[in-house]
Amino acid sequence: MNKQNPILIDASQLNSQIGNSNLQIINLCSSPEYNNLLLPRSMWLDHRDLYNHHTPTPGLVPPTNNLKELMSRIGLRKELQVIAYDDEGGGHASRLVWLLHLINHRYAAVLNGGIHNWIAEGLQTSPKDTIATRIDYDEINRDESVIANKKYIIDRLDDPEIILLDARTSKEYSGQKLFSTRGGHIPGAINLNWIESIDRKRNFRLKKTSELETILDDKNISKDKEIIVYCQTHHRSAHSWVMLKYLNYPKVRGYAGSWSEWGNDLNTPIHQ
Repeated sequence: MNKQNPILIDASQLNSQIGNSNLQIINLCSSPEYNNLLLPRSMWLDHRDLYNHHTPTPGLVPPTNNLKELMSRIGLRKELQVIAYDDEGGGHASRLVWLLHLINHRYAAVLNGGIHNWIAEGLQTSPKDTIATRIDYDEINRDESVIANKKYIIDRLDDPEIILLDARTSKEYSGQKLFSTRGGHIPGAINLNWIESIDRKRNFRLKKTSELETILDDKNISKDKEIIVYCQTHHRSAHSWVMLKYLNYPKVRGYAGSWSEWGNDLNTPIHQ
């Protein structure tokens, strides 16, 4: 990833830029434990606003008008650097960063380790959140190279240049654990549970680059292929998307419908 436009930022880096007026820190924490332990100058955003919530495919991208409202609340402007953090390993933060890339806003990054690592490093917190200066964000220009839909995948199931990465648990992947009408996985998908890339001993930061590269090499997930990531609602797999982009994988798409769409469609092929 371009060092001038990173997709992952460490706590020390962010702390050194905390006074930058072109910085907007977004707090996506959901635990009440962190209600009064906020990053300075951060605004809270409900992670549920990052999804469509349409039954049975809640992971789809919100309607255009909802996206416009969301970006208006954030105060998104082209020069704004958005840093997202959460309290659960980066899934919600990654979903926001993926959405921002989807609408062609490249100045967006996940705080490595989120609030856990920020506190562990003894950095300043604030009891109050910030309200962003609202703007009228009225134009959504999507980058379709960031996203895959069901038809896109069906048309490429036999394409050797495509790798499907399933970020769910092994029991979801095998069909032993069900969150949709049918269990299993998309034919040919490789299972890499998103938590395998997180280092709990390092305060929920990503594992070291060398460790991640070994994991991916062992799964034959190579940079010369196009990677499509999915989970149940493209929450966990958004983190996988960020991880791959951080490692300079050039072609990575997120399947927003994920298994909630694929597994609830009685006409899609599945493997168990």
